[in-house]
Amino acid sequence: MTTGTTRKVLLLPGDGIGPEVMAPVAELLLELAKRKVLPVEVREGLIGGAAYDKTGHPLPPETVSLALDSDAVLLAAVGGPRYDTLPYEHRPERALLGIREKLGAFANLRPAKLIPQLANASTLKPEVIAGLDLLVVRELTGGIYFGAPRGIVTENGVRVGINTERYSEPEIERIARVAFTVARNRRKKVTSVDKANVLESSVLWREVVTRVQKDFPEVALDHMYVDNAAMQLVRNPGQFDVIVTGNIFGDILSDEASQLTGSIGMLASASVGGRTGLFEPIHGSAPDIAGKDMANPSAMFLSFAMLLDHSLREPGLARSLERGVESVLGEGIRTKDIAEPGSQVVGCAEMGRRITRAFWTHHEKGADKT
Repeated sequence: MTTGTTRKVLLLPGDGIGPEVMAPVAELLLELAKRKVLPVEVREGLIGGAAYDKTGHPLPPETVSLALDSDAVLLAAVGGPRYDTLPYEHRPERALLGIREKLGAFANLRPAKLIPQLANASTLKPEVIAGLDLLVVRELTGGIYFGAPRGIVTENGVRVGINTERYSEPEIERIARVAFTVARNRRKKVTSVDKANVLESSVLWREVVTRVQKDFPEVALDHMYVDNAAMQLVRNPGQFDVIVTGNIFGDILSDEASQLTGSIGMLASASVGGRTGLFEPIHGSAPDIAGKDMANPSAMFLSFAMLLDHSLREPGLARSLERGVESVLGEGIRTKDIAEPGSQVVGCAEMGRRITRAFWTHHEKGADKT
C-alpha cells in the first residue's frame, strides 16, 4: 500500500476516441483508490470540442481552475472535423496550448521506446531499431510558435506572413536542465539539436546548453544540426538517449521519432515544468473510429504510467502498468491498429480490461518493488 497525502488527478476525456480510451484508465484509477493502493481524488473536466459544445469555449475557466488545483492532469484527445470552421481562438486545439501555458508546462517529454512484441510494425529494419529507447525533450512555450512580431501584414501592396523565432537565455537554460536531469536516470547522454549554422537563436541555444552541461559532468553532451538529426533518427536511432531542442524542431522530430516504433497508438507524452504535469497520448482524437470500440487504449495507460512516475512519484506502480501492457501484447492480444497475422483482435474496452488485469497481476506479485 502506498501511503501519504491524497493526491488530486484531473481527467479530461475530450473528443473523438478520448472518452473511450480514458474510460478503462479512469476505472483503474478509481480501483487504486478503493483498494487503498493509491490515495487519490479523481475529478473530471471539459476540454476541446466537448467543452466548446457546452460552454462556447474550448478551455473553460472551470477546467483551468480544476487543473491548477490538481497534482496531475490526464488528457485523452481533442479536435475533430466538425470544429474546423470555427474561429481560430475557438478551435479545440487551442485548448492544448492554453492549458500548457496555464500550467507553466514548458517541457514536453516524448519517449519513443520499442516494445519488442511490436517490432514488426516498424517500417525500419529490425537491426536498425533493436533496443530503441530515446526521449525527446521539446521546449514548449517559446520559439517561433509564440515569438513576436507575428501575423499577416500588407507591405507595398503585398501580403506578408511573419513569425519570429525567439529564445531568451532563461528559457534555454530551464529546458536544458530538464534534459540533463532526466538523462541522469537514463544512459547519461544528451544530444542538443539546433540550426546554429544559420540562426542566431540557435547560436545562443548552443552556448547556453553547453554552459548548463558543466553542472552535470556525469552526462555527456553533443550537438547536431536539425537536418542531420532528422536523417540520423532513421539511419541510426540507437545513438540517441535524450534529445533536447526548441519548439518547432521538437514538434517535427518528436513526430518522426514516434514513427520509428511503427505504432503511434502506443506512445505517451508528458508536459511538465510547473507544479502540475499534463500527460496525454500522442495519437489524437481519431474521429473516424470514435464510438466504434476500435481505439487502442494502450497509449492512454502508458500516459497514466508517466503520470504515476513523474507527478505522483510512484515509479513502482508505473513499472507494473508498463509491464501489464507488454504482457498483454506478449499474449498476442491486439487492437485493430496493431494487429498482426495470428493475433487475437479485441476492442478498446476488452483491451482495457486485459491491461488492467495484467497490471494487478504484476502489482500483486510485487513487481512494483523490483
